[in-house]
Amino acid sequence: MEKIMNFLKENPTFYFATVEDNKPRVRPFGFVMDYEGRLYFGIGKHKASYKQLLSNPNVEISTANKEGKWIRIKGKAVFDENKDALKKAFEILPSLKKMYNEETGMSLGLIYLEDIDAELADLMTGQFEKITL
Repeated sequence: MEKIMNFLKENPTFYFATVEDNKPRVRPFGFVMDYEGRLYFGIGKHKASYKQLLSNPNVEISTANKEGKWIRIKGKAVFDENKDALKKAFEILPSLKKMYNEETGMSLGLIYLEDIDAELADLMTGQFEKITL
């Protein structure tokens, strides 16, 4: 988990892929947290990506750094309504609370991944490191 979190924190824009009507949909994301040993992401419940996960919970996340190293993370989304997890998300990134609150009418949905299969790769050396949680 530590390697995954470190890479995502060092490369804070990562790409989150879902499936809609059997077609991939990819968008940039920027919030991730390790909460109780699980890899969490936050998604507005009003967004298409949230609805796509409800229909098909399989996701893939990827990003790269300037040195040619990249990560790919596959897993299955599990929806979590835990208020403590939501509180932690708002502590980690306070600007989320400005977006997702009663005034805006938008809610932040939290998911964590299970059945995680990840790999770190180096384009320059061709080396791959599998990470299974």
